[in-house]
Amino acid sequence: MWNTLIVDPMLNSLLWIYNLLGHNFGWAIIVFTLLTRLLMYPLTKQQLEGAEGMQKLQQDPRWKKIQEKYKNDREKLAQEQMRLYKELGINPFSSCLPTLLQFPIIIGLYTAVIKGLAHAPVELIDLSRHIYPMFNVAALIPLNSHFLWMDLGRPEWLHLPGIPFGIPTLAILVGITTYMQSKIMTPTTSGGGQQNAMMGQMMSIYMPLFLFYLTLTFASGLGLYFLTSNLATIGQYALMGKADWKRLFTK
Repeated sequence: MWNTLIVDPMLNSLLWIYNLLGHNFGWAIIVFTLLTRLLMYPLTKQQLEGAEGMQKLQQDPRWKKIQEKYKNDREKLAQEQMRLYKELGINPFSSCLPTLLQFPIIIGLYTAVIKGLAHAPVELIDLSRHIYPMFNVAALIPLNSHFLWMDLGRPEWLHLPGIPFGIPTLAILVGITTYMQSKIMTPTTSGGGQQNAMMGQMMSIYMPLFLFYLTLTFASGLGLYFLTSNLATIGQYALMGKADWKRLFTK
């Protein structure tokens, strides 16, 4: 079921783009990522509106009164909070839905990349079973796994002349852009939003480190997806006029 609904459609979408772009799997991943971000734009917009709604809630005098009135009654506080959500038209789950949808995409893409970049005879046979009949399998595989200096089926390390060790440039770029994305997208909270502010600060530290580790460890094709997705998301927020660049230089 997982292969049929997630991995196979992703794999064959990548192969279709790969064919269109002259058998360049790196560009296929980049174009696939941009198309995915475009399709998820309504959810991204909803996420932004949800975050702004939560910020307005923290600044609403009614919410502050409710917090003070029911500070010792968690059940009543939750009921009043949901009532205020409805009055303000806030969906508390809208800000996390795009993030949750990213996880099956990441796992599915990683599986599709690993399957697509098969080289061993057994792996190639398994790959052919997942390719749709519309493709000429004999002319398609094995795929070209090289993009710039990277082998997309392996972790990326850039080796420069005169330097005796490799530099994980892709992992570094993923970490930096993830940090930038989390900072410019995190709304400034005031009033009762101290806990949310702390959570935002934690995410801006841990998520870049987590994606840095994944890029450092797994196939660079996945890291290329992370980097493209980060840049596309930053670009979307900038075009919408919602990117808070000042937050890059504040705690």
